[in-house]
Amino acid sequence: MKDKISLIDSNILVYAFDSSEKSKHKKARELLKKCWKGEQKFAVSTQNLSEFFVNVTKKIEKPISKEDGAKIVNSILEFEGFLKLEPKKETISKAMIISIRNNMNYWDSLITATMIENEIFSAYTENARDFKIDEVKIINPFL
Repeated sequence: MKDKISLIDSNILVYAFDSSEKSKHKKARELLKKCWKGEQKFAVSTQNLSEFFVNVTKKIEKPISKEDGAKIVNSILEFEGFLKLEPKKETISKAMIISIRNNMNYWDSLITATMIENEIFSAYTENARDFKIDEVKIINPFL
């Protein structure tokens, strides 16, 4: 079953709650709605959730309150439709190797290493350039 699960990257989560780009907002919400309805299971890393919290409470055009951001993150953490991925201490070494070998940003390498350790080999993201590794298939829902 894990081979059918894709990671939802931080930017997709942000677009689902940021309506400044209407088309992306709608597509991101539709994607997440499949998970909330139990039609599809997705993975999120604790790093994705942390990035989401910072971005929706500080960096988008109309930030939401930290309290609302926390409610959203907690609802995702509690919902069984999302597989939660957490890096282990060994993941850090793997992330550094991925970063060096693929000339990738360390933080994206950490998400990638966490995915691979959990046998998740596809990710929904707008940022294909952030995941420059053959083992991970990138799906851009906005194309």
